[in-house]
Amino acid sequence: MFQTLDQATPVERDFLPLNGTDHVKFYVGNARQSAHYYRSAFGFRLAAYRGPETGTRDQACYVLVQNKIRLVLSTPLRPDHPMSEHIRLHGDGVRDIALSVDDAEAAWRETTRRGARSVRKPETVRDEGGEVRLAAIATYGDTIHTFVERGNYHGAFLPGFRAVEGDDRVARPAGLEHIDHMVGNVRWGEMNQWVDFYRDAMGFRLFKHFDDKDISTEYSALMSKVMSNGNGRVKFPINEPARGKRRSQIEEYLEFYRGPGVQHIALATNDIIDTVSKLRRQGVEFLRVPATYYEDLAARTGPIDEPVAALAELGILVDRDDEGYMLQIFTRPVEDRPTLFFEVIQRKGSRSFGKGNFKALFEAIEREQALRGNL
Repeated sequence: MFQTLDQATPVERDFLPLNGTDHVKFYVGNARQSAHYYRSAFGFRLAAYRGPETGTRDQACYVLVQNKIRLVLSTPLRPDHPMSEHIRLHGDGVRDIALSVDDAEAAWRETTRRGARSVRKPETVRDEGGEVRLAAIATYGDTIHTFVERGNYHGAFLPGFRAVEGDDRVARPAGLEHIDHMVGNVRWGEMNQWVDFYRDAMGFRLFKHFDDKDISTEYSALMSKVMSNGNGRVKFPINEPARGKRRSQIEEYLEFYRGPGVQHIALATNDIIDTVSKLRRQGVEFLRVPATYYEDLAARTGPIDEPVAALAELGILVDRDDEGYMLQIFTRPVEDRPTLFFEVIQRKGSRSFGKGNFKALFEAIEREQALRGNL
């Protein structure tokens, strides 16, 4: 059964005020080549770099930017580096969802006092650009949250990074604006454990809840709860498998990622038709739904601004709720392991997550699973 937060429900004082997502850090096997992919396919700009040329001998890191989105791709240069074990186990994937705060020490203190496990005590790092205060806590699987306090920093990204100039001349931005939400997959029976973690340790609240009746097909199902921070700038849906005739997409992810982790990152745009058209031309591959999905689209969603023919040509889905409508599309996995993928989303009033599209979307995912022999 679908549930949503009553907006009139009083919310306690936000002990963890978040400014938004500071950056998302990936551990990857070859950061140089991964950076080329995200630049050429998704239109990111290379903004900063850290590696042997800047005095860092054990790793290379590339900072990619598109409007308010910042991705950091890091690769180890030695086999005994801790990153190497993460990549061996998980393949390329998200290690750190870093959160922007005004006071990193207070964020770390409040969350660890409420039960979060510390992975980095508060520390200050400096260079000629100023100073940044950092601290970090653990969350599901090997994923962490770093609290980033950068009000006194004016350098390229973080101390130790060097700005990269001139990439604007070759970048092909696609109109991606900011991170809308990030979805985590957890094991059987663990969803409520991590919902409680975000509620108790980080002060998040339940924003929406989808059960296996909402998210199911003939063959598989899953359950999801969406957690939101106090000001609504950060949203984390948490998924777990549900019983079905065959293996769900969550089970496939858990098998190939070797545990819980970030399943997909939703990137917002103000013009999804233009953005998806550019991404397709630049080589991004998207899931497709049957043409019959669009035959009764107007009856299901009511009037929309976008031409249905253009949506059908690109494979963009539409869903409406009582606040408006939204448009969304999902890429195929961007790794050889069927793990991480991206969503492109445009909101026209709706704050939901495309409940009306779940069946069509999940059937498209199952077709991909069947091709891989994993359904």
